[in-house]
Amino acid sequence: MHLPTSPNLPVALLAGGLATRLRPVTEKVPKLLVEVAGEPFFSHQLRLLKKNGLTRIILCVGYLGEMIVEQYGDGSQWGVQIDYSFDGDKLLGTGGALIRALPKLGEAFYVLYGDSYLPIDYQDVGRAFLDSGKLGLMTVFKNNEAYDASNVWFEDGSIKLYSKTEKPPQMKHIDYGLGVFRRDAFANYPRDAVVDLAAIQTELCRRGELAGYEMTERFYEIGSPAGLKELDILLRQQARSRRPEKAGGLRGEG
Repeated sequence: MHLPTSPNLPVALLAGGLATRLRPVTEKVPKLLVEVAGEPFFSHQLRLLKKNGLTRIILCVGYLGEMIVEQYGDGSQWGVQIDYSFDGDKLLGTGGALIRALPKLGEAFYVLYGDSYLPIDYQDVGRAFLDSGKLGLMTVFKNNEAYDASNVWFEDGSIKLYSKTEKPPQMKHIDYGLGVFRRDAFANYPRDAVVDLAAIQTELCRRGELAGYEMTERFYEIGSPAGLKELDILLRQQARSRRPEKAGGLRGEG
């Protein structure tokens, strides 16, 4: 099969974890339904994806995933198409969840972490991936240890090393939270095995099959109480600035 020529690819959203850093809130609701700026976080993500022309979303879910299905269904109320891939009896890890979802994802797809809010041009990232001809692409940000431990050596427009264990001094960047992959990137991994996506990315990098795309806009996340508070403030500020021109807007618009 041939890869699509347009970056309007489906989005695999990794949302199957236990979100232990947000307990006790996430003991009763999954991370996607944690309230941010007066709404479930997933509502903000959906608006952002739709704004970027990405309307096919496959949720890789596990813990309390049924609550997301009940609230968002097939996505038609939001003008998007949502499908679901459940881990099953055990959590499969980020890579294992993607492998399980492959039949729903097609030949190429974006991968977005379920706690990431990335106000960027997703289409440009998709074009860069398709132009690269590689099996995967990782977006990176020059972190300099500011938000978390740097784990990427990015130089001259390419990823020299991605590792969560090695720490050469050239590592100044961090995995930004958005990737793009061909289905074939997962060909050597068994279905229903526990696999970390980071291990797959490290192997692709070793083989010269992981393109890099540097972002200049910082990322936001709700994986920690501090990140949740920061994004809440940002989204409330944005809502106030839009309110006069958005008054009366329909649900799901943005």
